[in-house]
Amino acid sequence: MTNSLLSIVTFLPLVGAAILALFLRGDDAAAQKNAKYLALIATTASFVLSLFILFGFDPDGGFQFVEEREWLLGLTYKMGVDGISVLFVMLTTFLMPLVILACWDVTTRVKEYMIAFLVLETLMLGVFMALDLVLFYLFFEAGLIPMFLIIGIWGGKERIYAAFKFFLYTFLGSVLMLVAMIAMYADAGTTDIPTLLAHNFSYAGMDILGMHVLGGLQTLLWFAFFASFAVKMPMWPVHTWLPDAHVQAPTAGSVVLAAILLKMGGYGFLRFNLPMFPVASDIWAPLVLWLSAIAIVYASLVALAQSDMKKLIAYSSVAHMGYVTAGIFAANQQGVDGAIFQMISHGFISGALFLCVGVVYDRMHTRDIDAYGGLVNRMPAYAFVFMLFTFANVGLPGTSGFVGEFLTLVGIFQVNTWVAAVATSGVILSAAYALWLYRRVVLGDLIKESLRSITDMTSRERWIFAPLVAMTILLGVYPPLVTDIIGPSVEALIFDYRTALAAMDLTSATRVAAQH
Repeated sequence: MTNSLLSIVTFLPLVGAAILALFLRGDDAAAQKNAKYLALIATTASFVLSLFILFGFDPDGGFQFVEEREWLLGLTYKMGVDGISVLFVMLTTFLMPLVILACWDVTTRVKEYMIAFLVLETLMLGVFMALDLVLFYLFFEAGLIPMFLIIGIWGGKERIYAAFKFFLYTFLGSVLMLVAMIAMYADAGTTDIPTLLAHNFSYAGMDILGMHVLGGLQTLLWFAFFASFAVKMPMWPVHTWLPDAHVQAPTAGSVVLAAILLKMGGYGFLRFNLPMFPVASDIWAPLVLWLSAIAIVYASLVALAQSDMKKLIAYSSVAHMGYVTAGIFAANQQGVDGAIFQMISHGFISGALFLCVGVVYDRMHTRDIDAYGGLVNRMPAYAFVFMLFTFANVGLPGTSGFVGEFLTLVGIFQVNTWVAAVATSGVILSAAYALWLYRRVVLGDLIKESLRSITDMTSRERWIFAPLVAMTILLGVYPPLVTDIIGPSVEALIFDYRTALAAMDLTSATRVAAQH
């Protein structure tokens, strides 16, 4: 079992989806209940088995639990995890049972709804575990399909528009990545990711269409991967699909989108752009840092102008992902540690915030901020939970949100003080829009007649929030739970990155000396 543990964890939800598709018949209340229970059992089992990965993982051991076997058409099926990917695997398996519980009241095409989420979990886990280019690309692209269906079938009034916009943006960006992967195979002769991490792609400048390209092949490959992952994050200015997707997606879809799918972009930067193309990363890092700073300020200002709760939180996600990209391309220990921590933390916090919106939407069927006010008088438990995650989103010390933002800002400051200053203003702006939202929705007198009969959270909703509250506080007061696991892998990544840049400088000096 140990030799196939990653595959079992990855494909167990898919097995559950196959059982649902093949053996569950009917659409009556009993069949719907059975579909939900089977999906919950499959996702919970995947989480329990993933704990064996976490507890058996050695932070100093590089890639572990590696599985490798021949696949179709001579391709290689290779899976493995290191300190950078293992926590994303845990985040995915941890959240998916909560996602299933969050859509317990769904009554429309329940079996298909559960199948979509089970298939999506398998594909997301595959992205974080794949150690082969072809396998990574298949998982990465196939994940668009179930999310496209979740938004397009179970979404809001403009769901078709939002689903196609989501699909086209992310798919078009990934086409360039596919071209880059073909070029990488032609240059290195392999699709094995660990081998490619040690391969030196050419960084000699080249002329294309009369323009000189700094970084040569590395720059071309870097931009191809960057296009795909920047859309996935999403970075400004290719972020416009995200607010539409969030607003139209059902609550469970928004949780998965914000908490897990967005993290594939950051993971891709850490797995491909930074380690495989270090020279190009160094050349274009200032561009990424300033795009990230713009994203933080711009998205925060736009969030202040929103009247829809979901759209406000969506723009908040764009701003927080700006810290992630800036931390990654600061390319130092604090920056990358902070970026990974921020992604894990954001998974809990943003998922919880979208669930908070879902709680009141299920009761009132509106996300308009002006439709609420004074909920603390009728929903004290909800008011407390919403307050906790609002403070965590702001980055209050004692919550996981503070640790991620602080580490990334420290890392950015070491590289560019001006970018750090602009990014820090986002902390103030986030407090403005988050506290404004909380005040309008929760505090004050209960004036609106429509809210007088609203009820507090059910026991099921409380059980959903309980583990999210626990992880947000636990990581806030004891960050080594994350940093001790990711630290050695990040240290090795930064060391290899600096070594590659030092070799470039040495090679350039040798070439100049030879010319003289």
